[in-house]
Amino acid sequence: MKKEVLTFIKKNQLLRENTTVLVGVSGGPDSMALLHFLSTLQHGWNLKLIAVSVDHQLRGEESLADLEYVKGICDEWGIPFVGTSIDVVSYKKKNGISTEVAARELRYEFFKKQMEIFQADFLALGHHGDDQVETMLMKLSRAASSSSFAGIPVRREFATGNIIRPFLCITKDVLEAYCRKHQIEVRIDPTNYETEYTRNFFRNKVMPLIKEKNSNIHNTVQHLSETLSEDEQFLRKEAEIVVGRIVKFQAGNKLATFDTKLLKNHARALQRRAYHLILNYLYKDLPKDLSYVHEEQFFALLQREEGNVRLDFPSALKLENSYGRMSLYFSDQQTVPNHSYHYTLNIPGKLDLPDGSTITANFVEKNNIQENLSYIFSAEQVTLPLHIRTREPGDRMSWKGLSGSKKLKDILIDAKIPLSERDRWPVVTDDQGEILWLIGLKKGKPKAPWKHGKTIQLYVEKGKT
Repeated sequence: MKKEVLTFIKKNQLLRENTTVLVGVSGGPDSMALLHFLSTLQHGWNLKLIAVSVDHQLRGEESLADLEYVKGICDEWGIPFVGTSIDVVSYKKKNGISTEVAARELRYEFFKKQMEIFQADFLALGHHGDDQVETMLMKLSRAASSSSFAGIPVRREFATGNIIRPFLCITKDVLEAYCRKHQIEVRIDPTNYETEYTRNFFRNKVMPLIKEKNSNIHNTVQHLSETLSEDEQFLRKEAEIVVGRIVKFQAGNKLATFDTKLLKNHARALQRRAYHLILNYLYKDLPKDLSYVHEEQFFALLQREEGNVRLDFPSALKLENSYGRMSLYFSDQQTVPNHSYHYTLNIPGKLDLPDGSTITANFVEKNNIQENLSYIFSAEQVTLPLHIRTREPGDRMSWKGLSGSKKLKDILIDAKIPLSERDRWPVVTDDQGEILWLIGLKKGKPKAPWKHGKTIQLYVEKGKT
């Protein structure tokens, strides 16, 4: 066993000489074997070992006795010990979570604190190959994408250093044999044999059947977990580049917008991971009822190129595709920005608009050329001062060649302007409220005829969106 574990440690760079290692010890065969194994390396590697143990107070005096037992063994072996008791039941009720999750969160909170106190380099945990198989089976029973199908990491950053799991390369049977060989007395948690918990169900019901077909399943699954993790890391980094390039976050990361064509230009694998990254930015905590069904809805929405379609996601998140412009935002008023504005435009004068554009007004010669982003008219045709604002209910305008008038709402729809942009589209009016220019789309026909005299030119310079 020692040779196999040392090879695994060196392959994955799990330990270094002259470092401080905390060892999570419960009293069971896995953690007791780990503490003993690391103690055999202590002098050769110059390791400073500290055992840390947690009583979850779920089995009364019995679990407290486990803690005292570990303390006694550490005294016997000359290893410093730090233990604590945590109130899992109260924490579970307060936060509305399962017993397993509550115990894990409190346990790791304690571990983190001890890592910081001792400025430790590693926290070694006794998870073994069977634990890895169980974890992957549990993920398989509920995961709907390869991103979620990940096993227990061999090594990951934590507090002041890294969590390491040197025993993922061997089985529980090997560890139990190790304990017998070295006459290590262990404490057995009787709840391990109950099938109420999901992991115990797989451990006691499923694992024996699988091992009948493949006794080496732990190595097979460990290799699968490692390759999936490597692939996922690469794809996630590529997705982060995609999101950084095409997605614009606003309102404190509560609003995200992007051009659907830019996302669809990438492989589906990157699209999927980009979707999850965007959700991670928007949600403080991912809702429990967010599932693969929502992912499918997102991709169906992504394919829409015409009209406006909106979806409701958990926790008041809205997804809206408006003519190929996707917006994700929360429906409460505190997170949806108010785009309305109303300014007076002096002549000569210049205004910076909220979308980054700039509008300039000047008196000019009549023969200046009309362009898409400029508008020329006689000062005698309008009532000054001019105003620039966002649209209002009932706004209508008329232009040359149109019989009657048309609602601004319909003009914007005909022009396929995304719904999210319509409420901030700039409108120029005179002081009587007559709409002169729906900038970039329609130039109005003033009711008064052109008269010789002062000529006004409005010019818009588009900013970056």
